[in-house]
Amino acid sequence: MSTTSPTKMSEARRFQQLRGHLSYLKLNDAAEALNRVCDQARAEGLSLTAALERLLEIEVEATEARRLASRLRFACLPEPWTLNDFDFAAQPGVDEKLVRDLATLRFLDDASNVLFVGPPGVGKTMLAVALARATVDAGHRVYFTTAAELSAKCHKAALEGRWKTCMNFFSGPKLLVIDELGYLPLPEDGASALFQVINQRYLKSSTILTTNVGIADWAGAFGDATVAAAMLDRLLHRAAVVGIDGPSYRLRGHQNQAEVLRQGVNARVS
Repeated sequence: MSTTSPTKMSEARRFQQLRGHLSYLKLNDAAEALNRVCDQARAEGLSLTAALERLLEIEVEATEARRLASRLRFACLPEPWTLNDFDFAAQPGVDEKLVRDLATLRFLDDASNVLFVGPPGVGKTMLAVALARATVDAGHRVYFTTAAELSAKCHKAALEGRWKTCMNFFSGPKLLVIDELGYLPLPEDGASALFQVINQRYLKSSTILTTNVGIADWAGAFGDATVAAAMLDRLLHRAAVVGIDGPSYRLRGHQNQAEVLRQGVNARVS
């Protein structure tokens, strides 16, 4: 009958107790990695401090990955675009220096807003999403919606007696992205609801807005000059306006895709 030395028995028990402590504290990734890190510590001659740092680093990275995934789910970004995906050379109408300055996210510090203004297809939404993704990556809460969706949610909330809850929801994120303002006509109370959201966030949190309507034409586009003026007053008080007057970024992509297909067909024929 083999016997286990008291020292080995003590180390084995201590190892199980340590893993149990980690699990009890819900440091599950560290608990799972404990055996591997102990082996690495012996093989590499790591100090106790170095081994502990490596073990906790695993837990921190796993925790941050879960939090990032949670923030991305909440954000509802339509595409996983980043600023690296935007081809500035293909869109000379964009002020690249200004956009890259915005990508530092300094505008969030004083609750400034960003307005992307230009015709359809020039890359407004892509740039807005890229800034939103950078904000998520920096650890902040972000929410993406279209103007039509926001209006519909506010209208439904008003009918169901949830107006205050709805306003709290839209005022909560560090950054709110409102896409496609002006593309679809808003219902009667749509402009008013949009103003209420902007007003709730005024000087507290940042808003990115994309629109195909020039600022001078807002009064006519939204049917209420007073509401439009009040909304612009709050949006532009602290804002960067990025006007994009260039070729359709989206159309260029379609043209490139069509050219690739055409070359493929010609190659097969020849």
